[in-house]
Amino acid sequence: MLAALLGGAMIGLSASILLVVDGRVAGISGIVGGLVEPRPGAVGWRVAFLGGLFVGAALLAWGLPSTVAPRGSSLPIPWVALSGLLVGFGTQLGSGCTSGHGVCGLSRLSTRSLVAVCAFMGTAAVTTFLLRHVLQVTR
Repeated sequence: MLAALLGGAMIGLSASILLVVDGRVAGISGIVGGLVEPRPGAVGWRVAFLGGLFVGAALLAWGLPSTVAPRGSSLPIPWVALSGLLVGFGTQLGSGCTSGHGVCGLSRLSTRSLVAVCAFMGTAAVTTFLLRHVLQVTR
């Protein structure tokens, strides 16, 4: 629980620093999208931010391996790929991702982000219910 609290605080701190220092929202899909279609002068901070995500995860796995639970999946690769494409489509449709709307948008009291968070959390709850209780899919 302490690791989750510390992780959440670090996410909030990094999002706040990015907003205060550079006026940018820490939405991961937008940051990655800016690397796919780069604009002059907008690549360096994106690479640094994403690199920090990977380095932080690697340090956590190395320093506190008990906090990183391995997750095996019995889902076929095409289903996983389709899921990833649907998430990407959803972030474009919703003009942002869970980190942009959930962490940054809600903290700025954005009505649009509140609607987006309710939509994706509601969808996640319905999907989980259908998979686990109707289709009996387990890990």
